[in-house]
Amino acid sequence: MKLFLSISLFLLVSFQVIIAQNVGVINGKVIDAQTREPLPFVNVLVLGTNIGANTNELGEFTVKNAPLGYLKIQASFIGYGTKSSDDYLVTKEKTPYVVIALSQEGEQLSEVVIQSQLFKKSLESPVSYQSIGIAEIEKNPGGDRDVLKVIQSFPGVASNPGFRNDIIIRGGSPSENKFYLDGVEVPVINHFQTQGSTGGPVGIINADLIRKADFYSSSFAANRGNALSSIIEFTQKEGNPDKLNLRATVGTSDAGVTIDGPIGKKTTYIASARQSYLSGLFKLLKLPFLPTYNDFQLNLKHQISDKDEISLIGLGAIDNFKLNEGVNDGVTDEDVLKKNLYILNVIPTQNQWNYTAGLSYKHYGEKAMQQVVVSRNEWNNDIVKYDGNTGDSDDLLLNYNSREIENKLRYENTSTLKKDYKINFGTGLEQVTYTNSTFQKLANSGGVEIIDYASKLNLFKYSLFGQISKTYFNSKLSASFGVRFDGVDYGSKMSNLFNQFSPRLSLAYAFDQKWAVNASAGIYNQLPSYTVMGYRDVDGVLVNKQNGLDYITANHLVTGLEFKPDLSSKITVEGFYKGYSNYPFSVENQVSLANLGADFGVIGNEEVTSSSQGRSYGFEVFLQKKSYSGLYGILSYTFVKSEFKDVNNQYVPSSWDNRNLLTATGGKKFNKNWELGAKFRMVGGRPYTPYDYDASSLIVNYNVNNSGILDYTLLNTERYDLYHQLDIRLDKTWYWKHFSLNFYVDIQNILATQTVEQPYLLAQTDADGNYLVDPADNTRYLMEEIANDSGNILPRFGVIIDF
Repeated sequence: MKLFLSISLFLLVSFQVIIAQNVGVINGKVIDAQTREPLPFVNVLVLGTNIGANTNELGEFTVKNAPLGYLKIQASFIGYGTKSSDDYLVTKEKTPYVVIALSQEGEQLSEVVIQSQLFKKSLESPVSYQSIGIAEIEKNPGGDRDVLKVIQSFPGVASNPGFRNDIIIRGGSPSENKFYLDGVEVPVINHFQTQGSTGGPVGIINADLIRKADFYSSSFAANRGNALSSIIEFTQKEGNPDKLNLRATVGTSDAGVTIDGPIGKKTTYIASARQSYLSGLFKLLKLPFLPTYNDFQLNLKHQISDKDEISLIGLGAIDNFKLNEGVNDGVTDEDVLKKNLYILNVIPTQNQWNYTAGLSYKHYGEKAMQQVVVSRNEWNNDIVKYDGNTGDSDDLLLNYNSREIENKLRYENTSTLKKDYKINFGTGLEQVTYTNSTFQKLANSGGVEIIDYASKLNLFKYSLFGQISKTYFNSKLSASFGVRFDGVDYGSKMSNLFNQFSPRLSLAYAFDQKWAVNASAGIYNQLPSYTVMGYRDVDGVLVNKQNGLDYITANHLVTGLEFKPDLSSKITVEGFYKGYSNYPFSVENQVSLANLGADFGVIGNEEVTSSSQGRSYGFEVFLQKKSYSGLYGILSYTFVKSEFKDVNNQYVPSSWDNRNLLTATGGKKFNKNWELGAKFRMVGGRPYTPYDYDASSLIVNYNVNNSGILDYTLLNTERYDLYHQLDIRLDKTWYWKHFSLNFYVDIQNILATQTVEQPYLLAQTDADGNYLVDPADNTRYLMEEIANDSGNILPRFGVIIDF
């Protein structure tokens, strides 16, 4: 009996020790948002629990017995607004350091309001704004931890079949978006990015370094310019000031390592490197192309004093794209043989590298904050294609080399004046060097032409901006008005700041804590791509400058209703309108460049006029449940109509006119650290342009393009079928004493839904692979179409280890 009691007592104590060990620790500090002084005796809680602590005289806190996993910390103090932090990962080994900056209320409170909003909005952008944290990014079904794919769950964002992650916002081209990393503009956001646009197959930014992503589809603040459809701001994690942390990731397509920690008492860093092994995998899968990518990321922060800090941000990538010329070895299926041969004959080899490096200095005064951002980015793009992939100079079809270099300086001052007026103003300067060397044979409905030129373009860009914001009637009404002026020394019109006057106004009224109405209007300007600005004709003339190239303009009008039934839920309904003018219009193909950008290569390397007009309008319904008690989800529906005028000055559907967009994403956290998520997407078929069969079959044309030629007189007169896709993801996490391990299975298109794209148009061949000449017309090949469909189930898996 004594032995039984001893064993029972031992097991009970052991079990309690194990349970007690299944918790973590959170360290941090609470400071005044303006003065940066530490705040003592602040109440700090793990959001959704009663676990917490109080800050000491230095504003520091330690929360013990914190649950494991991603958590938010809430801080509340008399006289200050209650605030919740972003998501932080807590493991037995990893102790996050959380800094929370509290803002004083306009009037001192007699008691602390414990409620904290999980949904935040700024005075400048009360509409068309969404935010997503790392917990939602990392475990998004079908996203494969790619931040850009996660954004496709937001309202107004279209996603098309295939493996590209073009960001198509409210019927706008992917070229209309701008991206910022800790306030530093990042022009190249994707591996193998389409030059003149922003799309590509894989995002460069590593989710392991991201704290959150803020997405604006309208109502842009005046300090953000040169965008027509969206601004996407990424906030990076900071290195742990107390200890060294290490994370290793291994996925289906790449592997990476992230390291963070302190350098002395005032400096922290976090850095990552990733390398793909898709080239070997695609070779095993018998695919005709072999991509390889590498990327690197850094965030180094030094605290000069309590009121001064400086950060160094770095991001870079190296991409190589080769052809698998032996892909047909051993293949007997006739359709597979033809598809592979078609792809080998059309796709070029490509090498890209790019980097962005930025230095950000912030000084916090009593009622103001000054920021200076200095950055440099460079992008090199080499594309080569030989007829038959021979490598012989006589067979050269394309030899393209381009480089874009930008050196930027931005100064901002953000102040809070008497009566709580908030003012932001500043200026920006930018020096640009663009070089382009192009040799290209191409064929269209008008015949074969050869483009052969070299261009070097030096530009100087400048901007002024300011914005004033204020709340009224006990913060029920908020108003914000901003102006922006942009210029560039490229022609007399574009160099005049006042020709690019960009006003914007936002209003919001809260009926109570649950209901609000929001609205915004603005005029936004964007510079055409450097490929357009630097194009020269055979005489070396900047022909587009001579044609009066101008800034592209979009007029936005948005209004919406917002309802928050509880602290973790939000429902919004918004109507929107965008009116475009001065869009570049192709002289050769007689189409707006707004229709281009959904494929690899280069957009805008041609003669254009600033004469295209367009419009996009519709409405969105958005429902979101933040992760609270283990349940989370997003449901969004958008109806959007996108149109641009054709050569006959008639509105026709643009290439982004998907009409109906429905996305449902959700998940549930279960006991023992299991989590299951699913994402369903339904996207209306987008328009496309049929082939010009007469021009395509001409031998002289086909020997140049090796593919069909589009008939732009029938621009977007055909439309793909609606497509839908269901992705699921299952996660299991183990927490051990010295490390944690997360294993996930992410299955894309689990229902094996088939999608049909425009068929391949290619010349028929005989048994020896020779093209067949039309016996009725010896100037033409016999042509055939090969189905271009997909619908495979794509399983992915990965392991994430935190030390």
